[in-house]
Amino acid sequence: MFFLFSYSQGARYAFESTITSKRRFPVHDPDQSNEILARTLTHAVKHAGKPRHQIAREAGIHRETLHRVMRGDRPIAVDEASRILLACGASPHATITLAIAGQEQLACEWMQSAMGEFLESFLSVLPLHLDRTLGRRIPDVRPRWANGTSQLVARMLAKHIDDFAERDIGAGLDR
Repeated sequence: MFFLFSYSQGARYAFESTITSKRRFPVHDPDQSNEILARTLTHAVKHAGKPRHQIAREAGIHRETLHRVMRGDRPIAVDEASRILLACGASPHATITLAIAGQEQLACEWMQSAMGEFLESFLSVLPLHLDRTLGRRIPDVRPRWANGTSQLVARMLAKHIDDFAERDIGAGLDR
């Protein structure tokens, strides 16, 4: 639902929900969010391994528009940012979410990696699984549980990776 809004509407929504929910990430006004997104897109374009004119063409925008977006001179809609990130080979929704949530460095580090792809898939299926699993208990969920729940998910994922590594080592020794 968030990605259906224009970037400025989405940034305003994120800004307002940050104030009301007292989340721990930095609060950005829409102008700051546009600057952060511009820096994130600039990073994506610089590390895409393609010329800028090709990225602009693949994103369906004029190359001068791409330059203005990268300089932060022009507000960008989420759909445009997504197309630019896709043209750069990055995970668009995960990257945008991380960037405007105050995790710009991780957005840049993960945008073209397996972690970015994981987060892209995770963010797209998580609401469905929450809805299916929690059902009528959704109103019982408390925002203060988010940090602990995210730590739990990270520990479960780390254990899952360790279990796979042990199985691979065990399989290699059995040969």
